[in-house]
Formats: sequence, C-alpha cells, structure tokens
Amino acid sequence: MTIEDRDNAYLITHALAKDTLSRLRDVETEQVAFRKGLVKLGRICGYEIIDGAMGTEYVPVETPLAETTGERVKGLDDVVIINVLRAATPFVEGLLKAFPRAKQGVISAGRDEEAGMNEDGEFPITIDYVKLPEIRPADTVIVADPMLATGSTMCAVLEHILAEADGFEDLFVLSAVSAPDGLIRVGEAFPEADLLTVAIDDRLDDDGFIVPGLGDAGDRAFRTT
Repeated sequence: MTIEDRDNAYLITHALAKDTLSRLRDVETEQVAFRKGLVKLGRICGYEIIDGAMGTEYVPVETPLAETTGERVKGLDDVVIINVLRAATPFVEGLLKAFPRAKQGVISAGRDEEAGMNEDGEFPITIDYVKLPEIRPADTVIVADPMLATGSTMCAVLEHILAEADGFEDLFVLSAVSAPDGLIRVGEAFPEADLLTVAIDDRLDDDGFIVPGLGDAGDRAFRTT
C-alpha cells in the first residue's frame, strides 16, 4: 500500500502519482497536457483509495474450466464523489475511472481574492451552487479539489456536505497539493475527515497561494490565464 500517515494527512506515494504531479508542476506543461495529467492523477488516487481503504470479499467464480474462489472490492456501489468546481472537474473525471458507478455531487465554491486573507490566514468564501446526491450511512464520500491551500474553501464545502449527509462510512478530502496550514485547519475543524494528498508543500505565500505549488489549477486546466 502506498498511502503513508503523515500526522495531519495521509500521503499518496505511488510512483506514478509523484511522476504525474511533477509534470503538472512544470510551467512548460500546456493546457491539454495539464488537463490530461489531472485526469490521470485522479485515476491513480482513486485506485489508491480502493487499495488502501476499501475491503474485499471472497466470492465463488466459475471459469470456463472449473469453479474457484475470487475476491471483489466491497462498497464500489456506495461511493459519492463531490466535485469542488471548477478545478476539480478533470480530477474527478479520473476518479470516475476508478469508481464508474459513483454518485456525483457538485459544489461551486471560491474564495474572495479581492477581500484578501485575514490575520488568521482565512478567506471569505462564496458558495454559488450546491447539488448533492443522497449520502447514506453506508457511503464512502470523496471530496475532490486539486489544491488545499488555506483550507477556507474546503471547510465551507464540508459544512454543506455534513449538513445534508445522513452519516457515512468514510469521508475523504482528496487533493493533489496541500499546504500545512490548510491541512491543520481542515483537520481541526473536521476530525471525521481523512485528508489525502499527493504532496505537502512548503508554505503559503502572502496571497494565500501554495509554494512551490503548481499555479492556479483551474486557470491552467481551462486556459483562463
């Protein structure tokens, strides 16, 4: 299993995840390759969640030659993926390759850049749209956003999810790159959530952006820079 416990988060250390993230970080990676990279990274992370957090069960299997026993993953029909618009869209596309039968929800949330970051390292967050499926006690919920910076957006998103959820089996917050500040903020506010990330970066700059990071994932994926 290539998921390591790192105090405030679980780190996905799969070699292909690290390779893909390195290509995403590169300033020379253009839009199409960046989007494809996010899709690939989402798929890898999805497989790692299956391998590291979901159990299996033995089932009878009849091959063309004989009866035998096989293993199948439990709970693949009980997965809810929440897309934090807009940057998470290609990331979620990859997750759906690992969880093709997952229910999907979307939350459009963004921080007020003009207001700026306050003394506590938080931004005001605007929620423009929420559409969530029914979340049941047996469900595994994955909230996907490529960047976990200050944690302000994710905290606002999780508040909406928990307000509507009728319990859940597991709750994962999945990101490609995270800052220590955001991991601490989300972890303290929502201890029931397991924080998964491919990289924990050094710090936030004065504008609340992750350093070294990978730039604005939404702008790079949708060519709005």
